[in-house]
Amino acid sequence: MMPSSPIYIPSKGRYENPITAKHLDLMNVPYQVIVEEQEFDLYAKSLDKDKLLVLPKKYLDEYDTFWNDNDSRKGPGGARNYAWDHSIAQGHDKHWVMDDNIAGFCRFNRNERINCRSGSIFKASEDFVDRYENIAMSGFEYRFFAGGSRRKKPPYRLNTRIYSCNLIRNDVPYRWRGRYNEDTDLSLRMLKDGWATLLFQAFLQNKLRTSTMRGGNSAEFYDGEGTKKKSQMLVDMHPEITQLVFRYGRWHHEVDYSSFKDNPLKKIPGLEIPDGINEYGMKLVKTRSKNYG
Repeated sequence: MMPSSPIYIPSKGRYENPITAKHLDLMNVPYQVIVEEQEFDLYAKSLDKDKLLVLPKKYLDEYDTFWNDNDSRKGPGGARNYAWDHSIAQGHDKHWVMDDNIAGFCRFNRNERINCRSGSIFKASEDFVDRYENIAMSGFEYRFFAGGSRRKKPPYRLNTRIYSCNLIRNDVPYRWRGRYNEDTDLSLRMLKDGWATLLFQAFLQNKLRTSTMRGGNSAEFYDGEGTKKKSQMLVDMHPEITQLVFRYGRWHHEVDYSSFKDNPLKKIPGLEIPDGINEYGMKLVKTRSKNYG
């Protein structure tokens, strides 16, 4: 079972190891990778050319980095905005945008992280979101945040940051901005305006830590400047609910989401939800491989 909404993967400098794309290939899930023109031929050595989109230069030139500090680096936000516009032009009402370093997806059930080998988790999450009229953005929790505890976890969390694997409504009045922490900024702007966000904990992404891979933001930002600038930018964007803190040997931003706890889910009026459990064709299969897919 395939997702209804298109999947986009902005990528830069990771043409030798396009992890998210390769894992979606294993799941037979369609996608498109957005690359800058000068890297097209390099990515075409690893991926089918038909799965590549060249980022129009205007999305870099016109991108709002938030800080006017004469820093020419843009980050992935321009490519994410292109994905948004491209999906609208293709007639879709939502789209997925994913980081390029996600090594598979899991279903989390009874405290077990079970590798998924089909696109059913995307379709199941889309159908759940479609029950409500006010979810602006949803996505999957990180795999390393799940498990390790016998406490039960709800299938989703409401009104928090959505990151790295995002399903976005195309008709909401926003676009990506900022050189750093674009996911958190977009989530907060939506929440401040009364929209709901939904982070699935029943479905997980095996996101690799950005600093462990070459290319992407590692090469462009974090290798040389650490984490303070990216945390400070979010404080400047949302000073009333964000503060800068130093923990575990590095700088972090800390966001207070408590003011959004009353943003309710609003079910579409008149919607009838079928009785029973829909497993979307998913079933447990024992395999020898430990690879994600």
